[in-house]
Amino acid sequence: MIPANSPDYTHQLRSLMQPMGVSSFKALAQKADVSEWQVRQLRQGRATQMRAEALIKLSQALKISLPELISTFSQVALEPEVRPVLPTVSETGLEAELVAVKLEYERSQAQLAQQREALWQEFQQSVLQAIESWLLQWPTAAYAAQQNPQAPAVRLLPLLRPIETLLQQWGIEAIAEVGMELPYDPTQHQLMEGIAQPGDRVRVRYTGYRQEGKLLYRAKVSPVVADKP
Repeated sequence: MIPANSPDYTHQLRSLMQPMGVSSFKALAQKADVSEWQVRQLRQGRATQMRAEALIKLSQALKISLPELISTFSQVALEPEVRPVLPTVSETGLEAELVAVKLEYERSQAQLAQQREALWQEFQQSVLQAIESWLLQWPTAAYAAQQNPQAPAVRLLPLLRPIETLLQQWGIEAIAEVGMELPYDPTQHQLMEGIAQPGDRVRVRYTGYRQEGKLLYRAKVSPVVADKP
């Protein structure tokens, strides 16, 4: 049975089996001298993940070219056949080698892309861990400096803009600015003191961060005490 979340190419495979007089997938596996698991891989559109030897046997059993088999049962678009007749045995061997090289190249490219993405994310996490204390403390310090324009620390604020730009390029954004008042959201905010219910007004004391929608650090907040009449 094909898993519910997998592509289903059963109809395409049956349409190729019918002219060959092959009535079942077990019979196809026997005719091609491959395992039933290999046939199931084909039905799930995983031709690019199969061994070249199994693909060759199945293409011969179904009387279609190797590129056509792969194009039909995968997302890879190979050049269509231009010959009106089936290739000879020697041509099939050469064709299989070329297709196998192409498949191996595509697998390698996909693996390299995944490795690059994993290394990039690992690098970002390492940097964020290294500057975590600064990342959480600096906005509060900058807010305090801005409240007193005469303080010497104000002159340091422009020096940190390149780091702020870098964080923006990495998709990192502050949940809220220090000093803001907003409704309390326990999924985004961490109470530093007092008690608050969701929706109560709180003031941001230390900003939190998200990266492309994923929570990195919750903002630290305090309840806003209403003035007594």
